[in-house]
Order: sequence, then structure tokens, then C-alpha cells
Amino acid sequence: MDNTKKIGFIINPISGTRAKLNIPDLINKKFNSNGVRPVVKFTTCAGNATVLAKEMVDQGFSLVVAVGGDGTINEVAKSLIHTNVALGIVPCGSGNGLARHLGIPLKTELAIDLLNHYKVAEIDYGTANDIVFFCTCGVGFDAQIGYQFAQSKTRGFFTYIKSVIAEFFSYKAKKYKFKTEKNKFKKRAFLITFANASQYGNNAYIAPNADIQDGLLDVCILKPFPSYKVVEIGYKLMKKKLHRCESVEYLRTDKIRIKRKKSGIFHYDGEPCLMKKKIVVKAHQRGLKVAVPIDSKLN
Repeated sequence: MDNTKKIGFIINPISGTRAKLNIPDLINKKFNSNGVRPVVKFTTCAGNATVLAKEMVDQGFSLVVAVGGDGTINEVAKSLIHTNVALGIVPCGSGNGLARHLGIPLKTELAIDLLNHYKVAEIDYGTANDIVFFCTCGVGFDAQIGYQFAQSKTRGFFTYIKSVIAEFFSYKAKKYKFKTEKNKFKKRAFLITFANASQYGNNAYIAPNADIQDGLLDVCILKPFPSYKVVEIGYKLMKKKLHRCESVEYLRTDKIRIKRKKSGIFHYDGEPCLMKKKIVVKAHQRGLKVAVPIDSKLN
């Protein structure tokens, strides 16, 4: 009987800004001991990571590692939910929101080292209609930015900031209807974010108090605000203080429905898409096993 432990690495070659051609050699160097057999695959197109991850689950891999950004993690992780196969993360994206929330090192070599000495924690995931997400999703200004960023020929933090500046002065807040089990209300919003994790990425904390294991989503509603407030909001976003901003409202729920005037742009884990005018967002508690640092507070 072959008792070799199989670990799969799924690498997105175009995520983020860093080259990844040397990563297979680094993986083989870190896993050269007996008892571990790494298998490395490069994705070839959008959606390919989901197919590769499913194959690895079916083949009895104990750990499947996403090497890329939050979009790559999303593709891999949705094949692992409600299985006994854990997700590993080697962050190589533009924002790396989920990796940052989980305390996974951003340096490639250290993130691979972690996969030799880790513990498994169970985290929540969310769904928006039929789309799965693990970090954040939403509508409004941030979705518009995600769409513009996806169209850009370059990636990285500064490209994202350029998109924000280009869109900010022309974007108009929109009207939404909200419904939870306990309440109904209407509100005009600049953006609405449904947060499973605490940040978008790049330490931009949209929901500083989000708990990724509590079975609840932190819903952030940013109301229309005067343009002179943008510096204050940006500062509080980066300093984990957005919940102290008077232009922001939060609610915590396991399910919420929003309705807007018409279908439009939506984002999930940084990826833009089109979605219907009615959106039902749900939290699913502890549906994904993840490799995290041994000293992590997650369990």
C-alpha cells in the first residue's frame, strides 16, 4: 500500500504581479522528505482551478493548495467545501484578503514552510444567489471598481488605487431594499459589502469585527457622504476603525436579501460579475477546512 501523503498545488500564473515559474522548484525543495508527494498544476483558463481541485479531492489528496489571489482561492476552495480535504494558501494576488485574515505569511517561501507545520481550522463561507464566496462580496462602488480593475492590463495595489480615483467623482449612490428575518428597510447606499472575513485585501478593513467562524455575515452599508469625507473614510478603512465612521452602518445576520432597481455589477472575492436585481446572501458555518498557523486562534 502507498502511504505517501499527497499534497496538490494549483498555481495561477497570471494572478498578482509576481512571477511564479520558480515556485515548483521551491515546493519540491520544501517537500523533499519521505512521506510527502507534492503535485503541481498550473491553471490554463478561468475556472480551471475548480476542475483541478475537484480531481485532487477525488484522487484522495489530503491538502489542496491555492497559489494565487482571492479569486484563485475561491476557485479552489469551492471544490473543497464539505469535504475532508483542507485548503492551503500561498498568497500571490493583488490584495490577499483571506490570507491576511487567516494570518498566513505573504512571503511565498514562508507560506510554503507553513504547509509543513500547520493545524486545520474550519471557517465559514457565504453564498450570494448561486455564487460562493469566502472573503467578501457586494454591490455598489467597490463592485464597480472591481470591474474596472479586471479590465486593466496591469495588476497590483497602485492600479487599484488609480481605478478608485478615476471612478469616485462620477459614481452615484443607489437605492436598495433590505430584508432580514427580523427587519425590512430601504436605504440609499454608496456600497454594500457582505463580509465573511474582515478585509478586502491590502489591509483595507471593511468589517474590522468580522468573525470567520461565527456563522454570520457582517453587512457594511456605506451611506452617501460629502467628498471631503473621503480621506477620513479611507484612513479609518486602513486603521480598522471604519465602524466608528458616522457614514457607515453595520448589521450582523446569517441571511439577508437586497433588491435594487435593476440587475448590475456584483463582486465576490474581488471578481466582478453580473447579477440579478434580487440578491439573497447567506452564511454557511464552518463548511471549509483550512491550513492555518499552529498558533492561530482559529479552531
